[in-house]
Amino acid sequence: MSDAQHAHDAHEGHEAHEGPIKTPNQLIAAVVAAFVVPIFVIVLLVKNVGSDARVGAGVDAMGPEATAARIQPIGQVAIKLEGGPAKSGEDVFKAQCTACHTAGLAGAPKFGDSAAWAARLGTGLEALVTSALKGKGAMGAQGGGDFSDYEIARAVVYMANAAGGKFEEPKAPAPAASAP
Repeated sequence: MSDAQHAHDAHEGHEAHEGPIKTPNQLIAAVVAAFVVPIFVIVLLVKNVGSDARVGAGVDAMGPEATAARIQPIGQVAIKLEGGPAKSGEDVFKAQCTACHTAGLAGAPKFGDSAAWAARLGTGLEALVTSALKGKGAMGAQGGGDFSDYEIARAVVYMANAAGGKFEEPKAPAPAASAP
């Protein structure tokens, strides 16, 4: 082997083992970058993933309203205070009955329609009040309302008398005796 070829092989081998870091300053910069760049990337990822700008279905599942809905009690107690002035038949009609009886929806006799109420008036007040309290046909109990039996009876008398009935206003129930 000639000296020129040996020198050439030695020169090629020496370059093949050299890296991009040639000075101690370059080594320090590479080590610092190897630690700082990944930490910087991790911080940016955490900031992006932890942002509150989430959209889509189910993103509010961990929100305060959803949590409160999940942990609320199954049953609730509603206290209805009895007493105070009873609502008039007209007030109950306007609050509950007018939705169906003004327009005649679902077979309800229209308010003031004598022909529609004639057969019903013949059954008597007690039958009409019972139908109103328990429901009949498409009408639920009390028409879906939450009134006392006395107030419902007053509303029935109001509607029946507007259609030609001659029923007397029901008597107010006696107040319950208070506990000692």
